[in-house]
Amino acid sequence: MNLMQTQMTTAHNALDTITYAIGESSIGKILAARSPIGVCAILIGSKAEILEQDLADRFPGKMLVEDKTGLRDDLAAIARFIETPGIGLDLALDMRHGTPFQQRVWEVLRAIPCGATITYTALAKRLGQPNGARAVATACAANAIALGIPCHRVVRADGTLSGYRWGIERKRALLNREAQI
Repeated sequence: MNLMQTQMTTAHNALDTITYAIGESSIGKILAARSPIGVCAILIGSKAEILEQDLADRFPGKMLVEDKTGLRDDLAAIARFIETPGIGLDLALDMRHGTPFQQRVWEVLRAIPCGATITYTALAKRLGQPNGARAVATACAANAIALGIPCHRVVRADGTLSGYRWGIERKRALLNREAQI
């Protein structure tokens, strides 16, 4: 392999690499993952092995490399946001890993202010799809960037909490903290 091929292979591998680290928060373990573009996953759970498997399932074909040092600041920012949501979560995000519709839903979700909620139907209407509440719910379920894309702020039409990828109790805890700001 000549130098040019080696450089091209190295550049290609960098694009296929996702670094990640697992930390602790008051609502469970958190996994932060980063592509060369930005944070591509924030996963919440109880067991590190399950979070790592979820990451692998969401990014097949990518090289996953644990990097506790490189993601220390991201994990600290996420844990701070969980405790004090009013400070916001200012991380560069990589939201390319979704369909165009999912990406539109995620963009609208990012505009929902901390402490506010929106219904699936209202979100669908905002996207110009008044009958698209189910599609919005599916897009929320596909979100790999918990907190960065705040799907926990979406509620049923009657205001009650509905499913949350990382557990209804975590959703309740996040909304309760946000309501206190």
